[in-house]
Amino acid sequence: TDKLTMLSENDRKAILELIHRQVVPAIGCTEPIAVALCAAKAKELLGCTPERIDVRLSANVLKNAMGVGIPGTGMIGLPIAIALGVLIGDSEKQLEVLKGCTPESVKLGKQMIAENRIDIKLETEDTNKLFINITCTSGNEMAEARIKGSHTNFVFLRKNSEVLLDRAACSAEAVAKTDVELSMRKVYEFATESPLSDLRFILEAKTLNENASRCGLEDNYGHQLGKTMCSPLGKGVLGDSIFAHILSATGGACDARMAGAMVPVMSNSGSGNQGICTTVPVTTFARENHNTEEELVRALIISNLTAIYIKQHLGTLSALCGCVVAATGSACGITYLMGGDYNKVAAAVKNMIANLTGMICDGAKPSCALKLTSGVSTAVLSAMLAMQGECVSSVEGIIDDCVDCSIRNLAKIGKEAMNETDRCVLDIMTHKRRAEGEA
Repeated sequence: TDKLTMLSENDRKAILELIHRQVVPAIGCTEPIAVALCAAKAKELLGCTPERIDVRLSANVLKNAMGVGIPGTGMIGLPIAIALGVLIGDSEKQLEVLKGCTPESVKLGKQMIAENRIDIKLETEDTNKLFINITCTSGNEMAEARIKGSHTNFVFLRKNSEVLLDRAACSAEAVAKTDVELSMRKVYEFATESPLSDLRFILEAKTLNENASRCGLEDNYGHQLGKTMCSPLGKGVLGDSIFAHILSATGGACDARMAGAMVPVMSNSGSGNQGICTTVPVTTFARENHNTEEELVRALIISNLTAIYIKQHLGTLSALCGCVVAATGSACGITYLMGGDYNKVAAAVKNMIANLTGMICDGAKPSCALKLTSGVSTAVLSAMLAMQGECVSSVEGIIDDCVDCSIRNLAKIGKEAMNETDRCVLDIMTHKRRAEGEA
């Protein structure tokens, strides 16, 4: 199937809109921030500071919000995100909802938590992996807001008995179906043949995510993976190579983000880590390889759009670590920067799927930096092999001759086979915390 699809003008427009929708700035890990957004909306509907906040969350949202730093607070997890959403959140700002955070508001947030006004429960009835429902009450007044399917997708709003929005029937699957149907060929063609002026906006992702990377190397965040790789010890082991630079830049950005640094990153498909992973390896390689700005722009589009394409099949939250998906994007971007054509890019995708499929997601937390770095190191290896003409073949494991089928096989494992894994991971995480007397 090596013929060109020749994208129609409508397809091209739809893909451009899709990227603009899925590649957006975000401050802080997107799950707790989405919860803060929902809290801000419920409070705005209520019209005053609530006395009680009742929160129901899907297991996957809970898992991704338990161990992550909330920017500007020096604190971890959901209660402070919810309190700040209610106190200073601005729902108009979407995933930058907590932009107005100050030490004073953190103090008030801590007070709200201490007064036991926030109640968080696991949602048991709705099966959507991304489900957030928040009810705020004050005296006889109440307001309810619900996000479902994607991080900023409000499906239900109510003030007292008046329902202001009800899109419950509109599931995440229905939302995804309105998107243009992608294939690896369409991704490649869109990225390499669209007018450069349409694509140049992606350079903002370079600016934001490289800034997060620098930030991670300037302070002691998380497990300091980025810094460790730049240290004399790291250089002694890894050398001062392009490979080492790619790993330290990516790890550093994740160190800062997961520890709650107040830096915006450009996210991809609702995840800042995925945004870092689709961007930083590509920009680092392009700089070292002396690629032109046009080559970099097209490589960043290939990387980001590949991740979006795989996520279309996988779903926004899954049991599969999103860095696997995002690193597959960066493998494609790096292959393109190495001079690879469509067939080489497709080979890089298969090489990736042959290696990292099955890496579990056990929530968002500082150690995500390790997973990102594993993903990105595999991306570089996959690109190098593809350029040497090496590609994992269809007699090996879950790889199919057709690259799009290989992607669907990856998604099938993440979406169906790993559901039991997801339940087990959450069970381990919640019981471990209870044993420590925390939850």
